Amino acid sequence: MNNLGIEALTVYCMSPVEFIHLAADLGCGHISTGLNSANFGQPNAVEWSLRDDPALRRATLAAMAERGVAISLGEGFAIRPGLDVADRQLDLELFKALGVNRINTVVMDPDRSRALDQIGTLATMANAVGIETTLELPPTSIIGGLAAGVAALNELRLPNLRLLIDTMHFVRSGSSIADL
Repeated sequence: MNNLGIEALTVYCMSPVEFIHLAADLGCGHISTGLNSANFGQPNAVEWSLRDDPALRRATLAAMAERGVAISLGEGFAIRPGLDVADRQLDLELFKALGVNRINTVVMDPDRSRALDQIGTLATMANAVGIETTLELPPTSIIGGLAAGVAALNELRLPNLRLLIDTMHFVRSGSSIADL
């Protein structure tokens, strides 16, 4: 397998096992996934949960071993008003058990100070279990765009926190290759 990967939102109606087989069939060695389905109201979508279904976790690990595909990015750690990332310790441990070494977060909280605090808490918790954290920068976020992301990194100064450059968000935020 190679270093190509497929992002979970492109196949959001597939179970992790099906997704792993698809990625392998396409020659991709990596996927991203959350711990539960995100079917966006699709009528025939299958509900699944790696968090609640130990058999699915075992099947996912077996499929990864069989097909040579890794989960290279754990999704589902959005910073939202009223939610505390400190409650996500078990999710971090589940991802680590699935061989995940990197998680992604995105800020959906309009309070920048609280968002930075939550990012710092999440990255510190993730670091404690050997997981790196990336921060996605959609232009609609209080920490959206490259300049805001770099400013957040400089304020937080955490060794395991990186920026995730999503091409769609990067371009939509008005950033350019020269900025990068």
